[in-house]
Amino acid sequence: MNTITPLVYLLASSLFIIGLRRLGSAATARSGNTISSVGMLLAITITLFNRAIVSYNVIIAGVLVGSAIGWWMARTVKMTGMPQMVALLNGFGGAASLLVGSGEFLRAERNFEQMSLTAGLATQLSILIGAVTVTGSLVAFAKLQELMTGKPVTWKGQQAINGLMFAGAITFTIWQMVVPVPLMGPFYVVLGLALILGVTLVLPIGGADMPVVISLLNSYSGMAAAMTGFVIQNPVLIVAGALVGSSGIILSLIMCRAMNRSLTNVLFGAFGATTTASGKSVEGLTVKATTVEDAAMQLAYSSLVIVVPGYGLAVAQAQHQVRELAELIQKRGGEVRYAIHPVAGRMPGHMNVLLAEANVPYDQLYEMDAINDEFQRADVALVVGANDVVNPAARTDSSSPIFGMPILNADHAKACIVMKRGMSAGFAGIENELFYAPKTAMLFGNAKDSLAKLVAEVKAIE
Repeated sequence: MNTITPLVYLLASSLFIIGLRRLGSAATARSGNTISSVGMLLAITITLFNRAIVSYNVIIAGVLVGSAIGWWMARTVKMTGMPQMVALLNGFGGAASLLVGSGEFLRAERNFEQMSLTAGLATQLSILIGAVTVTGSLVAFAKLQELMTGKPVTWKGQQAINGLMFAGAITFTIWQMVVPVPLMGPFYVVLGLALILGVTLVLPIGGADMPVVISLLNSYSGMAAAMTGFVIQNPVLIVAGALVGSSGIILSLIMCRAMNRSLTNVLFGAFGATTTASGKSVEGLTVKATTVEDAAMQLAYSSLVIVVPGYGLAVAQAQHQVRELAELIQKRGGEVRYAIHPVAGRMPGHMNVLLAEANVPYDQLYEMDAINDEFQRADVALVVGANDVVNPAARTDSSSPIFGMPILNADHAKACIVMKRGMSAGFAGIENELFYAPKTAMLFGNAKDSLAKLVAEVKAIE
């Protein structure tokens, strides 16, 4: 068994890497998820043969309880609640690392053992990163669930206080690594400071930056898991944690680039903290409302329709209706594509998951760079619940808080239909110039109801 275990761990690690690679494309994401799951099953199965395991009863009980909770969450959580669930799962991962690191520290303290430098460093990092991930994820969950304000929460000297707490946590962490025997006093100080840091680091981040925060917290949970792998000397956990940690950081940087902002600006810029966001005045301008009948006629006779989904589509749970409308347009000889902005929604890949759940063909989903040049030949850009990601101010207004952010070129289409409940601003808190453009027509109402009516009208057109 001692010979087989490393080989199975190597196979599991290889499956993790292959699965992660396939997650990079919507067309292969499902198989990538399956391959990674098989790798995890192998890793768990071979680990169960470890003679260091004290009681299989506890493990079986944990598997049953965890599986029941996971099944319940997967069945009951709505698509709009997916970001909250991902935030919680990140927190669970951080909590697991925190508990393992703390358990190892307390074991050494009880037996008056002096940890090696490597073991001490890994243990302290699993505690520190795990604690930050737990409370940070809980704050992200509370913001997304609207249990607290989604706007940035700031106070005077915030960054200085965070810096002092971080310096204190590092100081006491080093102290615990160099003293002959683990001490409980510094342990509680590090634990307390890390838990507070998780809260104070996420509080000043606004709702518009939640996709980046969730990705970053996912990276934290991976790094904490990797440190835990060093603590319990489990190579497959080290590999899995490193993959999650590095991919989370890369994804965070990609999304920051999509918003034309740096990671430090997202973490410390308190975007949206004030209501003085500037932008071009729309005073005196009016919007042009359209009817379901007119919009249906326009869509039915279009050669190319590009759908721009946003968080409003998820809120309305209208993904099935938009797919049905697309199928009707295609039956009439038109072409339909979906333009996906990297930060549309409340979590990375939110729109991809939403549309995949409605069985929208993967080959109709296009990333921003691949679809932007196609808008100019589109007869209609159908914007469903998106706002800031189609705001031309990002290109034209240097005073706008979103200036420089890459956007989808919906305003380049021959005509634009925007589906919204009302004229409320997006996360950036500014007016959207697209809504007032001469070739834009607003179709007000619940997206699901409006799309259902559009479907009925298109069907009725001979």
